[in-house]
Amino acid sequence: MSFNLSVIPNKNIILAVTGGIAAYKSAIVVRRLKDAGFDVRVVMTAGAQAFITPLTFQALSGNPVHTELLNPEAEAGMGHIELARWADLLLVAPASCDTLAKFAAGLADDLLSTLYLASKCPVWVAPAMNQQMWAAKATQRNLNTLVDDGVHVIMPDAGSQACGDVGLGRMPEPEDLAQQVTQYFHQAQRATAEKFGLLAHQHVVITAGPTREAIDPVRYISNHSTGKMGFSLAAACYAAGAEVTLIAGPVSLDTPNGVRRINVSSAQEMLKVSMQMLDSGCDIFIATAAVADYRVAEVAEHKIKKAGDELNVALIKNPDIVATIAQQLKRPFMVGFAAETQNVEAYAAGKLVAKKLDMIACNDVSRADIGFASDENAMTVFFAESYDMPKRDLDKASKQQIAEQLVQAISEARNQQPIPSRKA
Repeated sequence: MSFNLSVIPNKNIILAVTGGIAAYKSAIVVRRLKDAGFDVRVVMTAGAQAFITPLTFQALSGNPVHTELLNPEAEAGMGHIELARWADLLLVAPASCDTLAKFAAGLADDLLSTLYLASKCPVWVAPAMNQQMWAAKATQRNLNTLVDDGVHVIMPDAGSQACGDVGLGRMPEPEDLAQQVTQYFHQAQRATAEKFGLLAHQHVVITAGPTREAIDPVRYISNHSTGKMGFSLAAACYAAGAEVTLIAGPVSLDTPNGVRRINVSSAQEMLKVSMQMLDSGCDIFIATAAVADYRVAEVAEHKIKKAGDELNVALIKNPDIVATIAQQLKRPFMVGFAAETQNVEAYAAGKLVAKKLDMIACNDVSRADIGFASDENAMTVFFAESYDMPKRDLDKASKQQIAEQLVQAISEARNQQPIPSRKA
C-alpha cells in the first residue's frame, strides 16, 4: 500500500451555503480551506443567493458554483450524483433551520437536500439561526435525528445576533471551522499512518536548527541554520506514523502537528537531551542540527568591553553529537546530515564511515537557491556498505517533499536490513 506523507492531505470539500446572514462568513471559510490545501466546491441554496452571490464563491474557490438540482451542463444532467461521488466531506455552513428540517425528514426537493441523501462521505452541519429558533423543540428534535443518522453537528456560538437578540445561534468563526476540518483529516491520516505508515510505532528523535555558544551574556557563536529541514522531517516522520521528539536549537518555527518539542541552546545541552532520549528508547536518530564545532573555553560573566583593535577568545571543541550517539551500545538507526560548500559528496561519504552512521544526506549550502535560508533543497543520500544500497540523488524540491523522500529512504534501508528494537 502506498501512503501519502503530505502534511495536509489532498481532499475534496463541498461547502454548502444556506440562507442566513452568516452566509458572508462562508466566503472566508472557502479561503481558509483553500489555504489549507483543500479543493473546494460550493453549493448554494436559493436562500443563500439572497445574501451573497455565486460569483463571489466562484472567484474564491476557483470552481463553478452549483445551484440547480438538474443541471443540463453536467453529465446526464445528474450533477448531484457527480458531486456526491467527488466529495470527501460535505460541510453545510451556515445550516439554516429549514435545511436541518429537510435533512431530518429525508426530503429531496432541491440540490442540497438531494446531495445530502446521495452522499456517502461524512456530513457536517454548522447551524446558524435566531436563538429562539435554535432552542425550539422541533429544531432540537431534528438535530437529535441528524446525530443519530451520523451527522456531525458543530455547535453554534453565543453572542449578539443580527436580529438584536443575544444567545446561542451564531455560526463559529471561519478560522475555527477551517481548523476543525483540517484537524479531522489530520486525525484520519494519522490513524491510517499508525496502521500502514512507513515508520509506524517507531520513536524518531530529530535534532534541528543551530546551536548558540555563549561568549558573554550578550554575545554568542552560531550559524545560519533556520531549522526548516529538520522541522520538515519531523512533520514527515509524524505523518508516517512515528512518535517524534524534536530537539530544537534557537529557531523561529512553529512546532509541527503532533510532534513533541524540546528547546535547547548550546551543543552540550543538545547532547544531554539526546542521551536522555536514547535512554528512554529511540529507534531512529536523525541529526539535522548545525551544531557549532567549537565553544568558548571560558564564558565571561559580564559583557566584554571594547579594549583595543583585537579580541582573542580561546575556543575548545564541542562534542560530536551524532558520533557520540552512534557509539552507544544500544544505538538507534543513525541518519546524519552534511552541509558543505565544496567536495560535498566526498566529505559526506567520509563522515558516513568515520562516524559509523547508517545513512547520510548531504547538500551544497554554497548554492543560493537551496540550503539554510531557502524553502527548497536538493540532496544526495549515501548508505552504509552493509545496506547494499546505491547513493540516491534527490532533485531540487520543497523541503517538505525532500523530507518525505528521506523518510522513504529510511524505511527502505530498515526494511532491507532489519535492526532489532533498541527499546529497553
